[in-house]
Amino acid sequence: MKLPPNVSQADFTAALQAFAKVVGNEWLFTSDEDLELYRDSYSVVWDEAEERTASAAVAPDNADQVVELVKIANQYRIPIYPISTGKNLGYGGAAPATAGSVVLDLKRMNRIVEIDEKHAYVVVEPGVSYFDLYNYIQEKGLKLWIDCPSPGWGSLIGNALDGGVGVTQASYRGHFDASCGIEAVMPNGRMLRTGMGAMPTAKTWQQFRPGYGPRIDGLFKQSNYGVVTKMGFWLMPAPESYTTGVITVPKYHDLIPLIDVMGRLEQSKIVQGLWMLSSPTTGVRGDAAHGGEAPKIDPAVQVILNDPNGADMNKLDAAAQTAGVPFWACELHMYGPKKLIEAQWECIRDAMGVIPGAQFKLNEVRSLPLPAADVAKMFDTGPLGIPSLRTFSLGPMVSYEGEDVVGHIFFSPVIPRTGEAAIEAMDLFSAMARKYKLPYPPMQFPSAIFERAFLFAVGLPVTRSATVNAKIRDIIRELVVTATERGWGEYRTAPAFYDLIMDTYSYNDHALRDVLESIKDAVDPNGIMSPGRYAIRSKNERKPKA
Repeated sequence: MKLPPNVSQADFTAALQAFAKVVGNEWLFTSDEDLELYRDSYSVVWDEAEERTASAAVAPDNADQVVELVKIANQYRIPIYPISTGKNLGYGGAAPATAGSVVLDLKRMNRIVEIDEKHAYVVVEPGVSYFDLYNYIQEKGLKLWIDCPSPGWGSLIGNALDGGVGVTQASYRGHFDASCGIEAVMPNGRMLRTGMGAMPTAKTWQQFRPGYGPRIDGLFKQSNYGVVTKMGFWLMPAPESYTTGVITVPKYHDLIPLIDVMGRLEQSKIVQGLWMLSSPTTGVRGDAAHGGEAPKIDPAVQVILNDPNGADMNKLDAAAQTAGVPFWACELHMYGPKKLIEAQWECIRDAMGVIPGAQFKLNEVRSLPLPAADVAKMFDTGPLGIPSLRTFSLGPMVSYEGEDVVGHIFFSPVIPRTGEAAIEAMDLFSAMARKYKLPYPPMQFPSAIFERAFLFAVGLPVTRSATVNAKIRDIIRELVVTATERGWGEYRTAPAFYDLIMDTYSYNDHALRDVLESIKDAVDPNGIMSPGRYAIRSKNERKPKA
């Protein structure tokens, strides 16, 4: 059995016995077989000395048990690592940030505590998945939608705390931003509630985010300051109607005005649903266009795309004009009363009309809910607030460097919401893919999932070969350096790169990290709560400054 760092066998044994008294022996996991479930199946350091694996896991049933477990961990200086439910694939899985930690598995805490249709909010525990909440809403016949990531087996709380996002209206896509009210157990075992929840008789905990005094909810996002045991979320009122609209523009550099105009439309709330880029010329699709029959590509275009030195965009532009195929397509999801959708579409057409050759198609505005048979035909049901696992039907990358690919690890920089930045990023990441022979399409597109910036998520292959994985780690380091030079920072990463990414947020001699660690010292002096998560460490873990 692996021991937690700086903990004796006697103390560890005593702590495990105390944990078992709280939750029962059947909810304490110490066998090698059980602990395999708490490995990161997509680990880029699999079976290497740097792999972070758990020493044990314990699964409480309620917040009171969490309080007792945290007190025990403090008594014996046992590092604990809370997780909720789901897989967190590509960002570290269920594995702890520090090897030897005891995973605090909150999957049994799966209660929907409260749901309010009139005020459109829900309060959940960490073990509630998107599937759970969606099914509950359907069973109760509530006129509410959830915003879900892909896939839908994850926890609302876990996804929000790690900065996860979804695909419906902008107000709900940022899951932490759509939260309201947190209950958390602090590292000393004391429970607190944020915002209006700090008033025991409050009636507006999930209706008014600020509360009284400083708003501290953000301290629980991507951090290690406590165990979140309940969290409120604002839900989307079920819209009356839904449709998609498609805008096409003919030239490669039309991307610049397309993005500029779309930005103004979003900032004005005329466009509220997610929009996705794709390229009819190259056959490369954006976020929502997966599945279905692949588009046909003009033979002259295919020759240019097959150039081993990379596609010449000027040649592609000319070939697209000759073939009469638009270079870019932008698909929008639209919600609300039919009158509103049609009015918004008219505004969109007027605004996009500044781009010569722009074409517009508004698909049928359909009343909701759609018939089940129609929903079943959709590849991506997320824009309808319906969770699924259909993302896995895309299939894995089969092999890389002669090794079977078992998963992926994300490089996820945030770039400016401009056409110029999008073109620069597409050129950069395409060149990197060619350099390292990564089997990616000739173009990758930024995602408009954030409201005022682009996310450019690149999934790199993970194998069980230490040699190949070492190469992938080197590629990621090169990507981080290259992106940082351009002012593009990652918003989220796997534990193997926590320190690498935190080092890039270095303004004023790492003032941000120093403040985060000062808070850590104050609230968790024993350093037992998720040590090292997002590179935040207590005093006894930090290396002396040079």
